[in-house]
Amino acid sequence: MSEQPREPGRGGEPERGSAADPESSPPSVTSDASTPAADGEPTSSDRAVAIPGGPARDVEGPPESRDEPPADVEDPSPASPVGRLAATVERLSREVRAAQAEAEGRALIELAKGVLVERLQCGPAQAARQLTQLAEQSQVSPLEFAVDVINQAARDRMSEVTDAFLAATRAADEVETGSAAVRLRAAESGVLAADDAQAVADALLEQALRPLGAVAVAIWAAGADGSLTLAGSAGFSPAEAERWRYVPPDVVTVARRGLIEREGQWITTLGTTGLPTIGLHHHPDGGRAALPAGTGGRIHGVLEVAWPAPLAPQPPQIVRQLEALAELCAHTLEMYTPPQGAAQEPRVLPDAAELMDLADGLYDPALVLVPHLDGDGHLVDFRIQHANNRFLDPAGRPRAVVNGALLLEAYPMAAGDSELFQRVERVYATGEPFRARRMNLTALVDQVPLSAVADISISRHGMSVLLIWRIEDETARLASLLQHAQRLGRIGGFEENVLTGEITWNGQLFDLYGRPQTSIPVPLEELPAHAHPDDGVSIRRFLRTLLHHQRPAAAAFRLQRPDGVTRHIRIVAEPVLDTDDRLLLVRGACQDISAQHWTEVALAATRDQLAHTEQQATERNRLTLQLQHAIMPPTQAPLQVSGLQVAVRYRPAETEQLVGGDWYDAVVLPSRKVLLCVGDVAGHGIKAATSMVVLRNALRGLAVTGAGPGQLLSWLNIVAHHLTGAVTATAVCGLYDPVTRTLRWARAGHLPPVLVRDSEADPLPLVKGLLLGAVPEVVYEETELQLAAGDTLLMYTDGLVERRDRPVEESLTHLLTTARTAPSTLDQQLDRLLTYSKSDTDDDTCIVGIRVG
Repeated sequence: MSEQPREPGRGGEPERGSAADPESSPPSVTSDASTPAADGEPTSSDRAVAIPGGPARDVEGPPESRDEPPADVEDPSPASPVGRLAATVERLSREVRAAQAEAEGRALIELAKGVLVERLQCGPAQAARQLTQLAEQSQVSPLEFAVDVINQAARDRMSEVTDAFLAATRAADEVETGSAAVRLRAAESGVLAADDAQAVADALLEQALRPLGAVAVAIWAAGADGSLTLAGSAGFSPAEAERWRYVPPDVVTVARRGLIEREGQWITTLGTTGLPTIGLHHHPDGGRAALPAGTGGRIHGVLEVAWPAPLAPQPPQIVRQLEALAELCAHTLEMYTPPQGAAQEPRVLPDAAELMDLADGLYDPALVLVPHLDGDGHLVDFRIQHANNRFLDPAGRPRAVVNGALLLEAYPMAAGDSELFQRVERVYATGEPFRARRMNLTALVDQVPLSAVADISISRHGMSVLLIWRIEDETARLASLLQHAQRLGRIGGFEENVLTGEITWNGQLFDLYGRPQTSIPVPLEELPAHAHPDDGVSIRRFLRTLLHHQRPAAAAFRLQRPDGVTRHIRIVAEPVLDTDDRLLLVRGACQDISAQHWTEVALAATRDQLAHTEQQATERNRLTLQLQHAIMPPTQAPLQVSGLQVAVRYRPAETEQLVGGDWYDAVVLPSRKVLLCVGDVAGHGIKAATSMVVLRNALRGLAVTGAGPGQLLSWLNIVAHHLTGAVTATAVCGLYDPVTRTLRWARAGHLPPVLVRDSEADPLPLVKGLLLGAVPEVVYEETELQLAAGDTLLMYTDGLVERRDRPVEESLTHLLTTARTAPSTLDQQLDRLLTYSKSDTDDDTCIVGIRVG
């Protein structure tokens, strides 16, 4: 028996990564046996493996309890039977975990020893010594070194993921660089040793996922019908796993999203998605990852991982780790068989031979495809196993040329814009059928692309794919298009052979005539008998042109149907002559234009009514404008007042429909005082104009009483409120005394007058006064202004300054600027104000001006 060297960590200080060092992250293998077995294997009685980040798997107990007495050592204090039983259960559980860890560690070490035996051409004992010596020289545990040996020899997906992770962690100066390699290889060992998917889930969670913060894992098997079966789970309660043992097809869950998405589904928090999934109530805000588990180009299921808290974006090396674990699950799911008696019944999938028989029974062209894998087991193409009897190649090639060929060799354009190959590949991977209408199929014939439009159906059956297409018949498509066009346009076609008397109608023409399709069509010569008597002349002219002169003709008539309904029909026909220019047959079409006819009748009536309404409105506006001009001429004869010039201007609205209620008045009263006023009735039209007449005349009559401006406006407010239909208006009223050169004035919601004195123009201070007609009783404040020789006072309505796009204050400033430039006469000044006015409301305007001599 050869001597086996002692492994690091025996006696003295614990080695880095040994089970006695709770702070050490890398896994380690320790041995207390001084004598190896006969075949060079270390004894397993005292060996333990510690997996960083996961539960302790040391026969001496978890790190946090090593300062305490072991559970199987009796407490000095009295213990109850229940306490002793619990301690026994805990001790047995630790022993089971230690045995599992020992088996996983031994499997990796034995695999590494086998690699060394093959490379060094030595025996098992020498390989074991070499493994121990190299581990000591590298200052790592034998288990970590064994994993490095396996990764270098394997060069598989797991080793690539490990190398990428180690490179990233070394760049970040992390110390636990070997833990990922040990975790992944330990997980791989556990998965390969597991006899079912449940054991695979347990191994993945304990060995690889708990160190990443995950708390649960579910392995879903994908059925051929799109259903999902829970093949194994860890971290979820048995009751929760039983509830989610089967997910029917077309039910959208987190796992199904992972099955559909090629890159998998990474969810930050379940609370924002609303997707149902296993364990949702236990971790409603936790993160999820659902990755497709596939191998050889086919997806067999989904690996779903659950985190208790929201999941931050993961670095690429962690994503690749989980993708490698999903690929491990695929090997187990590839052989997975759903349990009998479950909610779903296992489907009996036809093999290729049965699928070929099925394809031969179809009436459409079909291909049976089987996967074509490369040397590494990766899907690269599909082989055309069989083309059915109805097969029609888009390029016109016979079946024998296509049978047995690779899909991309026979149809290289399938990988082009149509994405046909990608569709087939996706159906084979997921099992979800694909169907599309009017898909372009392109084939290369002598390097010339030939295209055809077809309806496509792709479905997976067992390990084969059935591809069916139906090339579109252009004639049938055009006939269908024509039929729909005739239906939408209410057009019926006919053809009449004048030699044999054979008449052909389409179905739409029978509907237009209100006759069943089993009845005899009506000949053209009998058409007058089915038309309104008043249309007989036009129909006979139509028949004479068509049959006698042999020229195309058209006519419109009223068709009287058997059901008593009258339809307006337009008929168009043309003659068809033989080689001797003799009439052979007549073909044509009838269109129901009833809706168009009645629409034209309604439009004509509407036009007549609109013209009458416009005529009435024009006449009404003309009369209103005449009334307003009769009462309010643009100018009036000057007043004969000593020491005072008076001028007025009235500018009517540019649009007749906007005839308004602006008014002015300047009259000498019996008291020799001068009444000056302007006003504006709200609104436009005849009502505003008549209300203006009432208020203007009322104010004239009230002014002869000798009352002041405030009292006059109070009385005028009563008139506006009670006697004019509750109209509202604004006004400014003044009484000028030529003897004292004083002006007493009041306002009712109107703009104040403007005083021009010594090249300065300013509005008079506002006095209180509500607009006329708003309330029954109002008291108006009045004030007195002393005028001097040369002063000019201007009263105006808002039509002079109002603009839609600017405030009235800005327009008033422009008015004051214009008023400061005073021409030599008062008339010129009023004309200048009208000329330079920037008002844009098309409203009428009144101005009253006085100048003291």
